This record gives sequence, structure tokens and C-alpha cells, in this order.
Amino acid sequence: MAASDATTTAAPEARSEAEWRNALTPEQYRVLREHGTERAGTSCLLAEKRPGTFACAGCGEPLFVSGTKFESGTGWPSFSDPVPGAVETTADRSHWMVRTEVHCARCKGHLGHVFDDGPAPTGLRYCMNGAALTFEPKDGAA
Repeated sequence: MAASDATTTAAPEARSEAEWRNALTPEQYRVLREHGTERAGTSCLLAEKRPGTFACAGCGEPLFVSGTKFESGTGWPSFSDPVPGAVETTADRSHWMVRTEVHCARCKGHLGHVFDDGPAPTGLRYCMNGAALTFEPKDGAA
């Protein structure tokens, strides 16, 4: 789990890299700040099926609601639609290919990539790193 945001003085979107390192676990920092990718099948969020909200581990911004999560078989938490305005995309030309990178609209943390092979109605698969997310169950969800 990330260190408490109370230990940092800057708002997430204005943090220095030292503040980011203090606020995140090493794995969260590698994914969110260095555009890393966690190993497939390692996220505890893969099995998360309770009603609730998936938020950015860097700043707490709500990104996806549980009703948009689906099993993609890829080994990463996958969603069909983000919370409106919560994510932004850019072209990612790393690893000798072109993909669409997804990042948090608030703190710009790297979340994963979006592909056009998802379920209806959007046809999109937001393939997210679980290390970049936190989960807040809906009140009363066991």
C-alpha cells in the first residue's frame, strides 16, 4: 500500500519525484512514474468482484466502476469504460510498436493501455496495471 498522502506536502499533480517515491511503494512508483508493467497474473485486483470503485494509486482519482470490469484472460485487470474525464491517452511507440497509453487525467500516472478488442457496447479493453490502482468497495460490500 502507498505511504500516506499526509506525508507529502504537494498536491499529487505537483509532486516532485522525491515526493512520489515517498508516497508510493517501489512497484507503484515503477508502474505509475516510470511507465512500467507488472507481471501478468500478479495483481490481487484480478479476482476483485465486489461492487465499488477502482481509483488511481497515485492520487486517489476514481477511474473505473466495478460494473465495467470484465475478465479478459490477459492477466491484468480489464475494464470497458472509464469514469468520464478520469483518464487521458497518448501514443506509446515503445517496444517497436504503437499502442495507446492510458494515464490518470489528474496526476498523469501511467495506468496501462487501451485496445479495441473489448466487449460491447464500447468495444474497448482498458488493460490496467493493478499496481496503479486501489479498490474502494461500495458501502456494505463484503
